[in-house]
Amino acid sequence: MADHKDDHLPVTPSNSKAIADFIRQAEQLPATCAADKGRLIFALDATASREATWDRACHLQGKMFVETHAFGQLAVQLCYYRGFSQFHASPWLHSTEALLAEMNQVSCIGGYTQISRLLQHGLAEAKQQPLQAIVFVGDSLEESIDELCNWAGQLKLHGVPVFLFQEGHDEVATQGYQQIAKVSGGAHCQFNEGSAAELQALLSAVAVYSVGGLKALRHFAKGQPDVVLQLEHQLSGG
Repeated sequence: MADHKDDHLPVTPSNSKAIADFIRQAEQLPATCAADKGRLIFALDATASREATWDRACHLQGKMFVETHAFGQLAVQLCYYRGFSQFHASPWLHSTEALLAEMNQVSCIGGYTQISRLLQHGLAEAKQQPLQAIVFVGDSLEESIDELCNWAGQLKLHGVPVFLFQEGHDEVATQGYQQIAKVSGGAHCQFNEGSAAELQALLSAVAVYSVGGLKALRHFAKGQPDVVLQLEHQLSGG
């Protein structure tokens, strides 16, 4: 896998606003009990175009566990799709080592998007046991938006917001991701290609929310760099 040395790339104002919008939308979501273990599906597009982002996600995923220690326990299920109708869901993982081991076994293979399959899987998990959120990282969409919104609506009924973090500026993906987020009660954010800092901030924020709700999210923002401090300022009505 490639080396990634730019872990602290600057965040542009436009993306700061996107992350702030995500935090603001999270304020409207049901609070999670900090005493419970938060369950979070961490899903990535593993088709051929995603190899660089997969490498970055491997490097950053540990922050999701680190940042949640003060608020409660986190259980993560890694999901990805690739190739010809390949979809994988890991066991529920409880440490960064276990998640990284799963991710390091994956190679990216060309194929079409399978976001519908991901949403259906998330719904099945939510019916078995409460699920706090689905996080998806991708850059494209090749499916019916109407169908995706149907599954997103069912997730909404089960209290599962979908957070879609988009790399790049594909217009079709942007439109679809925004609709999924809106219908499910989640959020859509774009981050710069190659910006580890932006993706890390987003993953950490939603992980903290999953185990501690909005109160924990606000507390998390206090110890962060300027990009996250701006979120706290916006939540305070500034």
